[in-house]
Amino acid sequence: MSADSKIKQASCWVVTDGSAGMEIQCIGLAEALGLDFKIKRIRTTKPWRWLPPHLWVNPLKSLDERGDLLEPPWPDILISCGRQAIPLNLAIKKANGDKTFTIHIQPPNCNARKFDLVIVPEHDKLRGENVLVCLGALGQITPEKLQEAGEKFSAQVAHLTSPRVAVLVGGSNGCYDMTEEVMRDLTQKLATLHQETGCSYLVTTSRRTGAENEAILKTALKGLPHQLWTGEGENPYFGYLALADALIVTGDSVNMVCEACSMGKPVHIFELPGGNPKFKHFHQSMRENGYTRPILGRLEEWS
Repeated sequence: MSADSKIKQASCWVVTDGSAGMEIQCIGLAEALGLDFKIKRIRTTKPWRWLPPHLWVNPLKSLDERGDLLEPPWPDILISCGRQAIPLNLAIKKANGDKTFTIHIQPPNCNARKFDLVIVPEHDKLRGENVLVCLGALGQITPEKLQEAGEKFSAQVAHLTSPRVAVLVGGSNGCYDMTEEVMRDLTQKLATLHQETGCSYLVTTSRRTGAENEAILKTALKGLPHQLWTGEGENPYFGYLALADALIVTGDSVNMVCEACSMGKPVHIFELPGGNPKFKHFHQSMRENGYTRPILGRLEEWS
């Protein structure tokens, strides 16, 4: 049996706290490996959730029953992401006598050599023999998925004029603030861009956008040719990416920026107040490598 066949027959768990940005990265890797995986969304209990991994006592017993419990039979491959999943990843490896191949995405708050493989974005400084470095974040996008989604949603946006611009709107997080003033600034830029280019918009929001900001966005888009998705009905996200001629992305999410850049289309970044050194390094790298440009009131063309 080939190594590739063995991998595809291996059992796999994806373990995160359920955060979309973390789960997407794990699923993207599992899909790329051709694995038949199970998603485990954990909830940890106090006080363990606040402590670094090496201080957890019996991590497998620290799980809240409102989330998924982790019990044998253990998987052949475990892919985790996020701080809460680190002690569980290590505990399963130990419980299974090191037979589980452990992968952690993002820098762990412990010695990286405790895992079989660690995958980090370039803007994090962790390096090592078992550390794989990529420019941004992993994702689920493939040419096949894009083609399928584009065909599926093309009729829904056929009435919108070209160029079509996908607008991926995030929201406030631990580093950035999307206030109502910031949202009004974004909507004003969208109105100006339409006046200059005659473009139409394919807009999606996230759970972090917030009801007040969504209301501002909806009001501003009434006078513009657009289609807006805020979580109701089937998610057209991949379809919007496939059908857009260019993209505008709020700078609060590494995942959204990387997914947009995987299109090979022009990606304009709408910067939010805030940030931290890692985010700033990431955005600088994306600009210097020619993937993104700031939004300056016009659509630019580059590949």
